Amino acid sequence: MGPITVSILDDYFDTLRTLPCFAKLAPFDVTIWNDHVQDEDVLADRLKNTEVLVLIRERTKIQAPLLVRLPRLRLISQRSVYPHIDIGACTENGVIVSSNLHADTPSYATAELTWALVLAAMRQIPAQVAALRRGAWQMGVGTTLRGKTLGIYGYGRIGKVMAGYGKAFGMNVCVWARETGRARAREDGYDVAPGKDAFFSECDVISLHLRLVDATRGIVTAADLGRMKNTALIVNTSRAGLIAPGALVEALRAGRPGMAAVDVYEEEPLTDPAHPLLGMPNVVCTPHIGYVTREEYDLQFSDIFDQILAYAAGHPINVVNPEAQDPGLTRF
Repeated sequence: MGPITVSILDDYFDTLRTLPCFAKLAPFDVTIWNDHVQDEDVLADRLKNTEVLVLIRERTKIQAPLLVRLPRLRLISQRSVYPHIDIGACTENGVIVSSNLHADTPSYATAELTWALVLAAMRQIPAQVAALRRGAWQMGVGTTLRGKTLGIYGYGRIGKVMAGYGKAFGMNVCVWARETGRARAREDGYDVAPGKDAFFSECDVISLHLRLVDATRGIVTAADLGRMKNTALIVNTSRAGLIAPGALVEALRAGRPGMAAVDVYEEEPLTDPAHPLLGMPNVVCTPHIGYVTREEYDLQFSDIFDQILAYAAGHPINVVNPEAQDPGLTRF
């Protein structure tokens, strides 16, 4: 029996093979795909001999119609949440899903990108650069962060790092989160909003740092956005689904909040230049690059590849669907 076959999807810039952690895959037969494909027939052909599938976040959906066409697939290894994977269908087809939810380590890359978006939006950096390239000198007046109120919605790993950035910039940090998150924020010395309505109406910058699960889908409503100041900024580097569908575009058109900075979208990859957010002068958009740094990749894929090594050794780890672990289906 030959080495375990491993396929990696959506490595756009062929980065993974250049990382130190890639050496962990030396015992395996690895194929890397650099383009993005969602067509079921194409994926079924590419993955027909694959035993282990590596996913980069939620770039490709893995659903039941595809899974039934991959009889050799036994493991999906990834990191973070998995709304793009049909876990039930994986279990039915004997496919283990291993996903380290990294509860102990913040994504500093995402926090840094979030803060960059705050600065870019408040100081109009993209528009100022574009104006200069057109031969114009200054196109408007920006806003200073010091003394303003930074709202952190969701006080987890990244939210806590962001609160520290705000404090370092002389901002007043205000937190809204679940009860446990609010308690942690108080322990760390930050203000907690008296309620959700007050949080949205009083903050000058609001940054979303929540996991996208059933309970948080659409948790930011049109009414919430409508309570924001006409000078306020909302930043979303978490997941687009946290905001009610279409609500952000409509709120920006209505003038509350006055600005947005987003790294995530309802449909990804976003390749339509006519998307309304891309045409708004009061919006800064980036293509879901919060976690896209070499350092973050090496951290994440070290975990992902460790999951493959554990599977190959007969002891899968970080298993989302333990019901799929039928010894008769494994290869050892």
